[in-house]
Amino acid sequence: MNWDDARIFLSFAREGSFSAAAKRLGVQHSTISRRIHALETQLATPLIERSANGFQLTASGVELRATALRIEKEMLAFEADNSGQNEDPSGELKVTAVANMASSILMPLFASFCRENPSVDLRIEVTNDSVRLAERDADVALRQTNSPGETLIGTRLTTVASAVYGSKSYCAAVHTGESSENWIGVDCCDYHRTWTRQACPDLQHSLCVDETSLTIAAIREGLGLGFLPCFIGDSDPDLIRFREPEIQHNLGLWLLYHRDLRDTKRVKVFREHMQRAITDVSHRFEGKLN
Repeated sequence: MNWDDARIFLSFAREGSFSAAAKRLGVQHSTISRRIHALETQLATPLIERSANGFQLTASGVELRATALRIEKEMLAFEADNSGQNEDPSGELKVTAVANMASSILMPLFASFCRENPSVDLRIEVTNDSVRLAERDADVALRQTNSPGETLIGTRLTTVASAVYGSKSYCAAVHTGESSENWIGVDCCDYHRTWTRQACPDLQHSLCVDETSLTIAAIREGLGLGFLPCFIGDSDPDLIRFREPEIQHNLGLWLLYHRDLRDTKRVKVFREHMQRAITDVSHRFEGKLN
């Protein structure tokens, strides 16, 4: 049995389905199914079985998962100890960030890093979901949180403030009593979802959206109010603050990585670059208008 077969099986064991494992590895659904079935034939024992709730591991599958996890841990530790230690940083660096932040305020910082470190292959991936850094879904995660994971280490880069925004005409109409105070239902992240529920406990929304760009578009159309990070809301000339930022809505912007990568050269250089570069735009993150 080779490691690639074990890696494919481990991906299935983590995700619980052929399709999810295929998406994680970037291969076809049929590839996952075929390789696992071939592995079962090679080992002469079933590893997975269908149940009422989908698929589950057999006793042999559970044992193989434990073995594969140990192998993966050793290989990742070896890679961390023996890669990216050259004086000049080089190689691939996978960074994950929230889409609206990566495509706007952070992109100039990424660009300057690429110019300063041409031998590093910077790969930016965007997601609002949690990323398993211990399993090397990414090398570095830029995340908004006030409670980074205990298994991770990192640097708090700045504070991300949020405020309630509306279109200029809509806010004026609400203040004069011509329009009622309506809220756009948002499902882009846990934070804005929770804050919207607190501001609008009856959950009566004429429009619900699940992505920040849709929230912005709806606010521009005068469909109601919504929470936005200040670096987004303040940069849009069609929007205005309906409520000023409140301290309970502040989030830390963290640069996180697994402790095994702390001494990897390209990770260290990226961390130091972001710490320096973020100072030029920290006022925008913090919602300081002057």
